Amino acid sequence: MSILRYPHVFEPIRLGGTLFKNRIFAAPTGFRDFTADGHTTEDAYAYYERKAIGGAAAVTIGETNVDSEMGMHGDIHLVTDNPRHSNSYCRLTEIIQRHGAIASAELMHAGWAANRTAVPPGPAYAPVDCELDGRLVRAMPEDIMGRVIEKFAKGAAFMKRCGFKMLTFHGGHGWLFHQWMSPISNTRKDKWGGRDPENRMRFPLAIIDAVRREVGPDFPLEFRMSGSECYDGGYDIKTGVEIAMLLDGHVDLIHVSAGVYDVDEVFTVTHPSMFLEDGVNVKYAAEIKKHVKTPVAAVGALGNPEQLEEIVASGKADVVEMARSLLADPDLPNKIRDGREDEVRPCLKCLSCFSTLLRTGQFYCSVNPAIGHEEELRYETVKPEKKKVLVVGGGIAGMEAAIGAARRGHDVILCEKSDRLGGVLLCEEAVSFKSKLTQYIRYQVKTVGKERIEVRLGTDVTPEYARAVCADVIIVAVGAKPIVPKIPGLDRKNVMYAETAYYNTEKIGASAVIIGGGLVGIELGLHLGMMGVKVTIVEIADHLNDGGNFLHMRGVRFQITKYGLDVRLSTKAISIEDDGLLCEKEGKEELIRADTVIVAVGMTPRQVETAAFYDCAPSFYFAGDCAEANNIMNATKTAFTIARGVGKA
Repeated sequence: MSILRYPHVFEPIRLGGTLFKNRIFAAPTGFRDFTADGHTTEDAYAYYERKAIGGAAAVTIGETNVDSEMGMHGDIHLVTDNPRHSNSYCRLTEIIQRHGAIASAELMHAGWAANRTAVPPGPAYAPVDCELDGRLVRAMPEDIMGRVIEKFAKGAAFMKRCGFKMLTFHGGHGWLFHQWMSPISNTRKDKWGGRDPENRMRFPLAIIDAVRREVGPDFPLEFRMSGSECYDGGYDIKTGVEIAMLLDGHVDLIHVSAGVYDVDEVFTVTHPSMFLEDGVNVKYAAEIKKHVKTPVAAVGALGNPEQLEEIVASGKADVVEMARSLLADPDLPNKIRDGREDEVRPCLKCLSCFSTLLRTGQFYCSVNPAIGHEEELRYETVKPEKKKVLVVGGGIAGMEAAIGAARRGHDVILCEKSDRLGGVLLCEEAVSFKSKLTQYIRYQVKTVGKERIEVRLGTDVTPEYARAVCADVIIVAVGAKPIVPKIPGLDRKNVMYAETAYYNTEKIGASAVIIGGGLVGIELGLHLGMMGVKVTIVEIADHLNDGGNFLHMRGVRFQITKYGLDVRLSTKAISIEDDGLLCEKEGKEELIRADTVIVAVGMTPRQVETAAFYDCAPSFYFAGDCAEANNIMNATKTAFTIARGVGKA
């Protein structure tokens, strides 16, 4: 009998001639912070190495383009056709593989989406003539097809020489392979397309077989595909099974994802949002596995140890792949193997990581402040001078500051005025799509309990109290408070603020109008809509406010439609009446009738309260929303960074 709690997920697997130490693979993720000539930076090395250190059996470098002239879909990509990158890749593979992980690179070509950001747009080819982004994309002739085959083959050989021990074809999500495999996009009339799946697979298989000839029979090849396109009009799992059956025997691992990138409603299925259950796409892998002999990998909102074990043990898939969960906690594989699953930091499925990557070129995480800073953190060797630290406020920022300071050897006192740690976000405990947030808060509370932190609940810290503690350092994390708009009628009995509404949903009635179209108001509206409340959202601007997380907003918009929220943009709240909210739009007034009016126009930092502590200790810091009303990621990051600096000269 195995001594492991999760024996199936940690059983080694052989793909080709390579043995992988477990069944947990780090799914492909791109990295956009390269040098001007496209070389890997020290930050990129550290980012990928961190996953290997954490115990993943394979670490895949995302979006490595095989054709820098005719296959790039963006301005910044690693490429396989520039021999000057050899040294960078050799170092990258050595860094990953010295920890016992297998380094893989995801080979891709954008097909019809190539060169779309170039000025002017460059050439692009599709299975058939089409117009995309206002430009004509030509059907790919056979000479260009031959070029693509050669680019993949030579690129694969180059990457093998650089030390990669597996290669992954990106055959899903709407890129070149997918464009040819899908009956929706490949309507060619020749032997390369049309209704016959074998025709549509002829070009992808020609590429795979050419690569196989270059890398040899024992070199593991993984193929990432979409099991279903997941939208009305797209192909379904039946076609996904046909594709997989034709791939069977040509590759060593069929990696089953879902969706297609150019359909907005599908993005948050490919990368499951907080509105979808964990493992929502595993069903596609499970169905495909019934029809192929090649091992199958599942992906999509995976990270729960029991679920990982069940997927492998039940035969739904042979490998479980994850991206965001290994951003939230790169040590997830090692922790669950060691029986420390209660120490795994959960992914919120909030998509902040992807949003910040696309917006800033950096991967950051709402709950793991180390992501994006791996390089600087691995050289943190200076032991700080021990200090007595007082943390005021037990919310997201306060707990992170206390944990960070305690782990660096300081004596920490954490004060919270309520009877629980967690702060304002505790009000969302009953929200179904925020279950991961609740899990994260509980994780942090448990972590506080494990560290040498003196917790004082029910303690409303005043400057006098703080001075009496005689701390060397004070970190203020008292958060923000609701903005009070200048609207007549705020004192009426039918008025609530967002936090109060969460705690008193039974008092809201059958209908509610929410003032404020930011995420606070929208997510509260969705929560109420799911409970059957008729919700209207009133926003003075001409758009909803995504708070910087534009990818999360994609998922939110479809939920707004699903639950029938009535959104009124460019609409000003005039006054609150006993029977609803009087509004004005384009000079016309309208009374929106509702049982309850909820104010959710934003938060303002408690700057006055924060500043009052400036002379209560020799060193003074403030973290989180009390400095700037922002988000979980900002609160976590500022608190983490402040704690790192305590006691250093």
